[in-house]
Amino acid sequence: MTILYGIPNCDTVKRARDWLTNQGVAHEFHDFKKQGVPADHLAAWVQAAGWERILNRKGTTWRKLPEAQQASVVDAASAQAVMREQASVIKRPVVEWDDGRITVGFDAVDWETRI
Repeated sequence: MTILYGIPNCDTVKRARDWLTNQGVAHEFHDFKKQGVPADHLAAWVQAAGWERILNRKGTTWRKLPEAQQASVVDAASAQAVMREQASVIKRPVVEWDDGRITVGFDAVDWETRI
């Protein structure tokens, strides 16, 4: 089963969910706000895509973090600690495809090759 991780009020997540539905891709939605960030999955995402790709340094949540906390993110372990604490700094959506592949962000052209 394909699982889409994100927050429900994110426009990109909404577009991604709509796209999956319109393409007939069976999927589940995991809400970071209600269900949290599964630590074991986060580690797998970081291993598959790299922490720099998973961590969204352009978003509002990142910009609101204290400078010292931002500066403390220097490697995968420190990035994961911040992402577990502040799920909104994770680039959205993260998708675990039914074949085990992981994508970060929404790209309809790329996704078309996955279904």
